[in-house]
Amino acid sequence: MNTRNTHMRPHVKTLVAICLLLFACGYQFSGGGTLPEGITRLSVGVFENRTRETGLEHLISNELINYFTRFKSVQMTSKDNAEAMLSGVIKSATTDTIAHQTTHASTERRIRVVVDLKLTAPDGRLIWKAEDVSEDETYAIASDKLRTEQNKKSALVILSERIAERIYYRLTDNF
Repeated sequence: MNTRNTHMRPHVKTLVAICLLLFACGYQFSGGGTLPEGITRLSVGVFENRTRETGLEHLISNELINYFTRFKSVQMTSKDNAEAMLSGVIKSATTDTIAHQTTHASTERRIRVVVDLKLTAPDGRLIWKAEDVSEDETYAIASDKLRTEQNKKSALVILSERIAERIYYRLTDNF
């Protein structure tokens, strides 16, 4: 009889024991819980964009909707059927040079976006708010200006995904 197949390896036993311990103690990762006040139907509005980055308001709003839809924590609905409305203002989108090839030529920039958010009840009552939620992303400077703009747009997509993730976990954090 081969005893190697009937016994777990020590590291597998340890991993199983840790998992059982965490779940037995009711441990859960932050975020991913429920919305404040047990809200189950949510509407996400298009954010107000106070920056020069055209379309950024749609990127962030759409990523938030994708996050809530993906995790099925609430039902996404129209404003008329919602128990709460999530809205926001994109306050700024600033770009800084972070790497230089020469004193007059940049090779990399960082874009930083700052957002304020609020969750309101249909009667206008403020349920939750977060100020100065920010993320940044770097992008390469190309010799072609069009390519540099494409790199910046790609960075904004990544940045929007991370902002949506951060907002989602803040909103659903049960601590």
